[in-house]
Amino acid sequence: MPRIPSSLPRALYASLRSTTPARLTPTTTPTPTYLSHATRLSGLSLPFAFFSSSSSDKMSDPQPKVQKSESEWKAILSPEQFRILRQKGTEYAGSHPYDKKSAQDQGTYHCAGCDAPLYTSKTKFKSGCGWPAFYDTIPGAVIRKEDKSMFMNRIEILCANCGGHLGHVFKGEGFDTPTDERHCVNGISLNFKEDENK
Repeated sequence: MPRIPSSLPRALYASLRSTTPARLTPTTTPTPTYLSHATRLSGLSLPFAFFSSSSSDKMSDPQPKVQKSESEWKAILSPEQFRILRQKGTEYAGSHPYDKKSAQDQGTYHCAGCDAPLYTSKTKFKSGCGWPAFYDTIPGAVIRKEDKSMFMNRIEILCANCGGHLGHVFKGEGFDTPTDERHCVNGISLNFKEDENK
């Protein structure tokens, strides 16, 4: 044991020694198997691909135009809409009828929170994922935000007008669409309005 300086109290010296970091040796920690499987199953094998964005929306975090308190949102939304739109929840796969709507059902999908138009039926496609899927948005209607929850690196999509949570966008999954993107949207976050001139 090294000699303790007489000017330094023994208790303080012991405290300093205990907080001195030990020498660290570099190690390589393998990715847990369950994470790699979860990544492949959710289409996240190329995390960097999600940072690509179409011309209609960008990775950003602007303040939404519609600002309401939590109590105001609770007053105008159903409990399930509030859970998903304001608390970033997810509905069960295959639980919403909008998943079964096709491009033949001509109309526009609006935000269930603020009624802003988000998607047209022309960009809807059948992905088989269990949630309504679109390959593009109405320009400027949706914003993208990095989401690192659930041990994954995903891109969250939100209504640009009120900040309501819509779902996530995935890129590079190989769907035969013009953008090679899948906007995986909770049906309860949307209201479908048929075209009047169809």
